Amino acid sequence: MKTSARTTFRALLVGATLAAASASGPAALAASPPATGLATVIVGHESGPAERLLDGTVEAVRQATLSAQTASRVAEIPADVNDRVAAGTVLLKLRGTEQAASLGQAQAALQAAAARETEAQARYSRISDMYSRKVVAKATFDEATASRDGAVAQLMAARAGVEAAREGVSYTELRAPYAGVVTQKLVQVGEAVGPGTPLMSVAALDALRVVTEIPESLLEQAKAAKKATVRFGTQSIEATAVTVFPSADPRTNTFRARVDLPANAAGLAPGMFVKVAFPSGEEQRLTVPRAAVVERSEMRAVYVVAADGRVSLRQVRLGRPTGDRIEVLAGLAAGEAVALDPVAAGLKARQPAPKHD
Repeated sequence: MKTSARTTFRALLVGATLAAASASGPAALAASPPATGLATVIVGHESGPAERLLDGTVEAVRQATLSAQTASRVAEIPADVNDRVAAGTVLLKLRGTEQAASLGQAQAALQAAAARETEAQARYSRISDMYSRKVVAKATFDEATASRDGAVAQLMAARAGVEAAREGVSYTELRAPYAGVVTQKLVQVGEAVGPGTPLMSVAALDALRVVTEIPESLLEQAKAAKKATVRFGTQSIEATAVTVFPSADPRTNTFRARVDLPANAAGLAPGMFVKVAFPSGEEQRLTVPRAAVVERSEMRAVYVVAADGRVSLRQVRLGRPTGDRIEVLAGLAAGEAVALDPVAAGLKARQPAPKHD
């Protein structure tokens, strides 16, 4: 009778401890239950933001495909795919024989025009002085004035020709418009190219964003919330801004959205597929402390402490983290006790089961 009474009292004590911890919320601690000596937490539900996950693609805010602006042949390609380049770095060179010859002709024409302008200015000065002294006729003065004005105009045209020729020479060198990485090389040495031929692509990795398609059912919530979370692997990044396009795609009836990321976001590259989480209200979620989770290769588990003191490792399926807690999608039920120290719980689980009187 005494043994039975002690057993009944112990069961009532453990049950009361679990009930009290459960009533105080998901973060309530059961301070060192006498049966195990382990600090535990009672699994419970907590209110949190509901989310809608959508597929997204990472892209660079600044990306460009650089094209040829003159007709020539590829002579040299100093840069290659995946090379990080500074702004102004030469990426590709074209043969510039024709362009250099055009520049030489323009510079010669400029020298000739400058000489004619100097001569016309000097003649105008002489005729103007003579005309003021009534030595020459007005017709002679008008002729000198017209000759001077024509020489000045020819000089200006020659200077413009030199600038155009220099611009043509600059077209033989393809330079990076900004610091970034070379993402594509579209031609090889020796190929003939013309104006508009794509040559190389460059993207700046310091500023990235994610492009996704929002269904009409989530449109108003996304516009009102103006925030989103980008998830990839085990990492999460909060968006700095969300821009929803005003019109829908007539084929899919979805609205494109741009999700801006913080500068120099680590772990992401243009073209990656990620998940974009948009808030969609509130929901009740079953959570446990992240410190209580055991990770072994691909397995995620927690140590569950039963009412009779038995400690067992149980595999769980986890959801999204929130602060120092993480959602449990499967494997646990509300009211169960989970050990906070997985190391101590693992040692306890290897010990023989306690014997009851």
